[in-house]
Amino acid sequence: MSYEVKSLNEECGIFGVWGHQDAASVTYFGLHSLQHRGQEGAGIVSNDEGRLHGHRDLGLLSEVFKDQRKLTQLTGNAAIGHVRYATAGNGSVDNIQPFLFKFYDVSVGLAHNGNLTNARSLRKELEQDGAIFHSNSDTEILMHLIRRSDEETFLAKLKASLNKVKGGFAYLLMTEDAMIAALDPNGFRPLAIGQMKNGAYVVASETCALEVVGAEFLRDVHPGEVVIINDEGLRIETYTQDTQLAICSMEYIYFARPDSNINGVNVHTARKNMGKNLAEEAPIEADMVVGVPNSSLSAASGYAEASGIPYEIGLVKNQYIARTFIQPTPELREQGVRMKLSAVRGVVEGKKIVMVDDSIVRGTTSRRIVRLLKEAGAKEVHVRIASPPLKYPCFYGIDIQTRKELIAANHSIEEIRQCIGADSLEFLSEEGLITAIGLKEEAPYSGLCMAYFNGDYPTPLYDYEEKYQASLKEKVSFF
Repeated sequence: MSYEVKSLNEECGIFGVWGHQDAASVTYFGLHSLQHRGQEGAGIVSNDEGRLHGHRDLGLLSEVFKDQRKLTQLTGNAAIGHVRYATAGNGSVDNIQPFLFKFYDVSVGLAHNGNLTNARSLRKELEQDGAIFHSNSDTEILMHLIRRSDEETFLAKLKASLNKVKGGFAYLLMTEDAMIAALDPNGFRPLAIGQMKNGAYVVASETCALEVVGAEFLRDVHPGEVVIINDEGLRIETYTQDTQLAICSMEYIYFARPDSNINGVNVHTARKNMGKNLAEEAPIEADMVVGVPNSSLSAASGYAEASGIPYEIGLVKNQYIARTFIQPTPELREQGVRMKLSAVRGVVEGKKIVMVDDSIVRGTTSRRIVRLLKEAGAKEVHVRIASPPLKYPCFYGIDIQTRKELIAANHSIEEIRQCIGADSLEFLSEEGLITAIGLKEEAPYSGLCMAYFNGDYPTPLYDYEEKYQASLKEKVSFF
């Protein structure tokens, strides 16, 4: 990931397993491979013959389960887990998932990846009807809707509730007799199903988690689907026919691990294609191509291959720095960047560099990295970004919800170039991104959500519409 003091962040990752004697441990390993999707908190809920047990806390997964007894106490042959980054709700332990609800007639575990666009309206309506919320996360809304449904079965109540929530959501629920997954009608967030050699079923935010636990990929969860897994096996139903695939393009650009496949497309291959297309669209004479670790390395290799310019390791990431380094002064923040990332003087000195990165959010990271390279003796630094300029906020599960946070929404490419101190600056086109990913869909933008780049949102924004319209009128200087 990039090194901005506050960079793009995904809301979370979810993982679940049904039918394994060490379900909690399998879930731990699955969540560990999804740690990049959420680093603020983690939790697991297990199912031991209908009795649900849970543990959750703030911190990385390894910190939450530092005491091994916390994991061994989660007995049973089924479990769901969650790693969290907050986009809705604050960072208190009350918002850490999975939530575990214990009612007089049923117990339910609930985990969620995404962001609801009508959460505020639904919460107000529910509170007026007497609902009492124990967190300020939008995830809890689904359970209140389920409990108030007039449908007869839990599954029918869930389906009715899923038709009321709007936005981006991948849900994973644990009931006393089943594990249930559900995806929003646009499939903004990835969700995959796998099966282990012993027959256990696995559901995970990314296919890399299936690989880690030795599960074979079966299929992706499709928009509008509900997946029910119990001792009888797996079955798939739908809760709506009004679907239109719009996978978050930032999953391919930035969030997902390169060894994951999303909707049949390998993330590393997509990123490498982005780099190749970028080389064709924005060529430059240079001595070497350098990628910004880690999410930009695939695109950098693609740029080098297509351009014929040698690829070199000119930037090195310190893998052992803590996940955050937020300091109160510019000098200390600058030192934090240098601790996380360093330029290889022996490689870049006296050379013309093509620096490939995946995106520019606020420009602070790019400015610092350009400075690192030039201080290490780089003769020129030409920045190439393997995505279009980020100009619009996201309301489906990324923590950018106003245009004033985005430098490209407020400045021209030439102004950004001056701000970051690059000798030249070019971005990948929208068409270049779409063809690089190569989804075979008839939907607009070939089944991708491209709203971050063009403001064309696949769904109504509901509670966010007024805020969004106001943000269009904002103009903020980053200089």
